[in-house]
Amino acid sequence: MFDFGISGYRPAWREGRGDVLVREHGTRLRGLAGRTLTRVWMVWELGDDKWFCDCPVLFDFDGEQIEVNHHKLSDLSLTWNTIDPHRPVRWPGFDLRWRPEPIPGLRALRGLPLQRAELLEWTDGNAAQGHIDISFAFETGRVTVFNALDENGMGFDPPGPLPGRRSYPLP
Repeated sequence: MFDFGISGYRPAWREGRGDVLVREHGTRLRGLAGRTLTRVWMVWELGDDKWFCDCPVLFDFDGEQIEVNHHKLSDLSLTWNTIDPHRPVRWPGFDLRWRPEPIPGLRALRGLPLQRAELLEWTDGNAAQGHIDISFAFETGRVTVFNALDENGMGFDPPGPLPGRRSYPLP
């Protein structure tokens, strides 16, 4: 299994079907509500000075870390507390490092309590139909990690429902 150059990382790929992810992760995701977002780690490519979107994004909520990664056209992996961002990322041909909150939208959310985590399924009939995103909603903002065609993408939509996506209730 490919570990994305990250020691100890074992992605758990699931394709679509938010209800499967709810069964596997719903209770833990719901348990994040009320916890403070203390850190978001992303892998940075130093040569081009940009986010290396292929590697997982780590969200730390007061010591409970969820690791989010999209792969292929519809695979999502959610893992918990398996990655140490103080350890190196080794991917041949790239100079990669973990960086905390390298994107301004993330820095604005750091220190805020989470209102809710959501699994969102695309429903509007385009090429993303059936893909699952994960979103973290705060009183004053939101961050969503989505499938950007074989890598992670990130959006900062305002709080509230997201058009074209169905939210799965967490148990």
